[in-house]
Amino acid sequence: MKKGPESGTWPLAGVPGKLAESNPDNNRSGGASAKEKVILSSPGELENAQLKPSRETPRKKLCGYLNKLGIKGPIKTWKSRWFVYDENKCHLLYYRTAQDVNPLGSIDLSSASFDCKVENGEGVFEVRTPNRVFTLKAISKQAMMYWLQQLQVRRWEFCNAQSRFPVGSSQLVNEPLVDRTNVVDSEDFMPPVKTPTEVVGLKAASLPAPQTSTALQNISLKHPWTEIQNTVYNICVSKQLRGNNGNIFNFSEFQEHPESLDEEQEAEVEAGCAVKEEIPEDGRLESRVNWVRKAKWMNSGFLGLAEELSRERSSMDKVSVLQQQILTLTEEVKSQKELVKLLHKALEAAQQEKRVSSMYLTAAEDKDRLELVRHKVRQIADLTSRLEALEKEKKELEQVLALRDSHIQELKEHVQHLMEKNHAKQEVIMALTEQMARELSDPLQEANTITAETLYKQQEEIEHLKDDIDAYKTQNQFLNSEIHQVTRLWTSAAENEKALLMKCACLQARNCQMESKYLTVLRKLQETVPGLPSSDAELVRNLIQEALQWDVKEGAEEGLNLNPVSEYDEYGFMTVPDYEVEDWKLLAKIQALEIKSNNLRSQEVVEKPLRDRWNSVGELSPSAELKSLIRSGIPVEHRQRVWRWIVSRHCSRLPDHYQRLLRQSKSTEHPACRQIELDLPRTLTNNKYFSSPTSQLIPKLRRVLLAFSWHNPAIGYCQGLNRLAAVALLVLEDEESAFWCLVHIVENLMPADYYSDTLITSQVDQRVFKDFLAEKLPRLTAHFEQHQIDVSLITFNWFLVAFVDSLVSDILLRVWDAFLYEGTKVIFRYALAIFKYNEEEILRIHDNVEIYQYLRFFTRMIVDGRKLMNIAFNDLNPFPMKLLRNRRAMHREELETELCELEQIKAAYVKERAEQGPQDLQEVVSEEEEEI
Repeated sequence: MKKGPESGTWPLAGVPGKLAESNPDNNRSGGASAKEKVILSSPGELENAQLKPSRETPRKKLCGYLNKLGIKGPIKTWKSRWFVYDENKCHLLYYRTAQDVNPLGSIDLSSASFDCKVENGEGVFEVRTPNRVFTLKAISKQAMMYWLQQLQVRRWEFCNAQSRFPVGSSQLVNEPLVDRTNVVDSEDFMPPVKTPTEVVGLKAASLPAPQTSTALQNISLKHPWTEIQNTVYNICVSKQLRGNNGNIFNFSEFQEHPESLDEEQEAEVEAGCAVKEEIPEDGRLESRVNWVRKAKWMNSGFLGLAEELSRERSSMDKVSVLQQQILTLTEEVKSQKELVKLLHKALEAAQQEKRVSSMYLTAAEDKDRLELVRHKVRQIADLTSRLEALEKEKKELEQVLALRDSHIQELKEHVQHLMEKNHAKQEVIMALTEQMARELSDPLQEANTITAETLYKQQEEIEHLKDDIDAYKTQNQFLNSEIHQVTRLWTSAAENEKALLMKCACLQARNCQMESKYLTVLRKLQETVPGLPSSDAELVRNLIQEALQWDVKEGAEEGLNLNPVSEYDEYGFMTVPDYEVEDWKLLAKIQALEIKSNNLRSQEVVEKPLRDRWNSVGELSPSAELKSLIRSGIPVEHRQRVWRWIVSRHCSRLPDHYQRLLRQSKSTEHPACRQIELDLPRTLTNNKYFSSPTSQLIPKLRRVLLAFSWHNPAIGYCQGLNRLAAVALLVLEDEESAFWCLVHIVENLMPADYYSDTLITSQVDQRVFKDFLAEKLPRLTAHFEQHQIDVSLITFNWFLVAFVDSLVSDILLRVWDAFLYEGTKVIFRYALAIFKYNEEEILRIHDNVEIYQYLRFFTRMIVDGRKLMNIAFNDLNPFPMKLLRNRRAMHREELETELCELEQIKAAYVKERAEQGPQDLQEVVSEEEEEI
């Protein structure tokens, strides 16, 4: 093998022919990714890989010369640069010349936008990146539009390819990305620009670089090291090429022998583009392999460009000629088919005539011949009638044609008339023009006439304005295209962000579950501490102490926290109760983590669709759909509006009624005032708005309770009303609205005497609840009876205050949503659902003291509100209101009978004690008397 190529030239930057490449990262250009490195096993393989044409047609490389605006202080100069698009990283690399080996820098197009302004000049466009604005200039307007369109397409393809996530463990994360495609939007705002082959692509590389006014103007002063590397490399290449051929730029030799190129060499031009990126940056490769590679590329590249273009043009002409011939032959085949059909019909008629004639000749008797003749006569008559019908139709068509001809003649006359009128108008215009010209030629008006020079300038100005209009139209089309594509890219990025947020939520939920399980294990170990060795017990205590010091909000400091569990929720309730007992503190921490995990898991799957359904609800009106929505839970942003609507449906507000009650409470002290003051500090102690006497809602709560005590003297005040009013205040905020909400609960939702002195209806509901518990949960009822558990000791407070201070705030407010809309039946449903939710846990406890201890706090451990809601409204069906009313009536009658008997026993006892009282006192001897 020879040491040098047969005919050499310079290798191109960013196109096939470059072997030795230094890392552009040293030049801070960020464009090193344009040369993807694949190491070949031997120089022979390297040569074969370069010289063998590719079977697949590689994509055309986007490269060419552009002028780049360089700014050095106040000096702005245009510098010619060779630009190459990097498919791997969506970077636009730029070199000083096409023969340079190292890029001067790169432009990141993945997050860039493009702009072209008419006022900047022809061919000038901008590439705006987040860090810098690059101003480039093409040789013509067509070249500029080609570059912009191609850069848009490459950016779209790269961003779509990058937006696809690898398949992860969570199916939910990948769902929004299923329907993505890499196809550019079908809406074309402007037609595709034809490729300007003379200034873009491989042909442009064979042309000399555009010259600048001075020799040093085109040198990059920002990248001296890169300039030195490229210069040294070019000098080495030129020396070796002179030694082999004596001429560096040997293009004339190539042009003199275009016929020496064959089809295999043409294919090597495109094959070189693909193989170029597989060349490793290894200076230890043998130089003879390098020069063979460059020589082969040059023989199959620059030598064949003109021939390739001419062949493409001739092949296109051949294709057009062949297509025209195909159309001609197709028409001829159609006409031949029609002729064949007509001949078939004539042949069938002749064959029929022949059969009839043969039958006539072969007939043996005159009778048969006569029958054939009659048949023929009938056919002649039939054909005669058809001929007459056709002639009649012909006459009708002739009449129609005559009418149309007459109409056409009328139209022609009308057109002639209009032309004559137009001609007359033109004559008038010409006469007026001549008259105006004569008047303008008057010497007295010469100062006001428009000279020929002025008219010419105006015409030139009009032409310039037309050009500007065309330029602005093109600019508008491109900017519309750019805005549309950037909007789609932004939408795609938003979908990716949403998917990542959902994935983050899933990961946070799993993390909370793992922490919860870890704390549960610590709690189990805490129970076994007395039986552990001292070292192990100390280790367990340290782990528990460390776990209690964890902050449930610590994830927000490290990264994105989608649904942080703060110390208080939206209504001021504590998310982690502050228990004094260390065991309960650990339970509270587990509960907080479970709540956070549940909220994160249901945020996108359940809560967002529910919130969307609520957002679509306009004016509220009673319906089955609204009932279903309220049962599912009202979002925070809609809860106040819905509660106000529910209360206003059942309570007609009296004007100034609440203010009058407040004035009455100020003027006269109510008997229940003292009890109200005692209960205020004990109201919702786990809420920051009521946790201290100086809290901001305490005065409002005091006024609401005093107003209600004057509004309903039969009840006045009962312990428990303070909690109902407090929850109403938290949601409705306005104290008058909270007052009417309390009125609605006491007087409309709850049965009569529910908050009376005897609490008789509350006791009735406890008996009714025990009946329902026995019917719906027989195993649990039997378990309670076996261990002599009276559930009314736990559930009585549930019914009296509608689960306030029993359930976590999120579930409590969902219960209240349905309770305010449907009534007390919701309390029965949720009370049964709570026992159903924890049935298996209760059945595992076989000690009555432990059961009571568990029942004291087990409602606070319910964190899955959706599961509890499904149990309450689905698993416990049917639950008719009629049955509830009948059970209440039955148990009320029984309870009133029992109370009457109790009163009779009490009266008898009092009477008996009254009669025996004096005698007993006489028999009583004091201790002092006994001592005496």
